[in-house]
Amino acid sequence: MSTFVVGVDGGGTRTQAVALGLHGQLLGRAVGGAALLDVTNASDVALSVHQVAEAAAAEAGLTLPAAALFAGVAGGGRPEVRAELGAALAQAGVAEVVDVGTDVTAAARDALGTGPGIVLLAGTGSIAWGRGESGAVARVGGWGILLGDEGSGYDLGLEGLRAVARARDGRGPATELTRLLLAATGVEDPEALIPWASRASKGDIAALASVVAEAASGDDVAGRLLVAAAVALAVQATTLADRLGPWKAESPPVALAGGLLSPGGPLRDRVESLLSDAGLSVVDRGVDGARGAGLLALDLVGGRPSTGEDPS
Repeated sequence: MSTFVVGVDGGGTRTQAVALGLHGQLLGRAVGGAALLDVTNASDVALSVHQVAEAAAAEAGLTLPAAALFAGVAGGGRPEVRAELGAALAQAGVAEVVDVGTDVTAAARDALGTGPGIVLLAGTGSIAWGRGESGAVARVGGWGILLGDEGSGYDLGLEGLRAVARARDGRGPATELTRLLLAATGVEDPEALIPWASRASKGDIAALASVVAEAASGDDVAGRLLVAAAVALAVQATTLADRLGPWKAESPPVALAGGLLSPGGPLRDRVESLLSDAGLSVVDRGVDGARGAGLLALDLVGGRPSTGEDPS
C-alpha cells in the first residue's frame, strides 16, 4: 500500500490539495484551477482533481497512486454526480481508494473534527452545514445559483451587475460599480453586459464579488450589497443552529470558510458580528478544506467511514 493520502478541496475559483503521511503529517501542497462539479462536467473535474493531486504528491517527491483520496468539491451535493466523479478518479488510478464529497464536509472535518458545530461557507456558492450533539447532520442553503447561493461570490457579483443595470435605467441610484464592473468585464457600456453575462461562467460572475467588496467603502450601493450578503449568510447559520439544537454549550462553534469568510475576507467581520449578536460563537481561525479532505482520506485508510455524504 502507498504511504500517503491526498485530500482535495475543489471550488469554483481554485482547487487545493494536500499530501499527508499516514500519521497525518503534511508532505506536500498544491493549488490548481477550478473544480466546480455539475451534471455535465465530471470528466473535466476529474482531470482538475487528478492534476492538483499529482502536483501535491510531486512536491513531496511522491508519485500517484495514493493510498486514498478524498475529493471535497463544490457542487457535489447529488449522489449520482459524486458517483460519476468518483468512478472517473478511480479509473484514472489516482488512489487505491477514492471517495467524493462536498467542499463543506471537507471544511467541517478540519474545523470541527468529528464533534458538533456548524460550518458556514461562502465562496463561489454558499451553504451552512452542521452536526448536532446527537450526531445528526443537516444543511441550510446550498441550493445553487437558480434557487439560492445567497451571500455567495456569485450572488454578490450578480447583484453588482444588476445594480449597474438599474442605475443605467434610472431605477436605482448612480454607482461607482458602473465604472468598475465595466472595466472588470472589459466592455464599453452597460448594454454590453447582456452578452457578456450570457457567456460568463459561474466563476466569472463570482470573481466580480471582489470588485463589489473593494467599492463598498466609498460607494453606498456596493456597501448595501455587502451588508445584505452578510445578513443572508448569518441567517443560514442561525437557522441551522436552531434546527440542530439544543446544544450542551451556550452556543455551537461556528467556523467560517470560503474566500468571502476566511480571515481577511470581505464579509468575515460583518458576519462574525452578526453571529455574535445572535449568541453564536465563531471559531477564531481559518479553515483548511484541503487538510480536512486529507483527514477524511486518512479515515478511509483506517477503515473508518468517511463523512462525504451531503445530508439534506
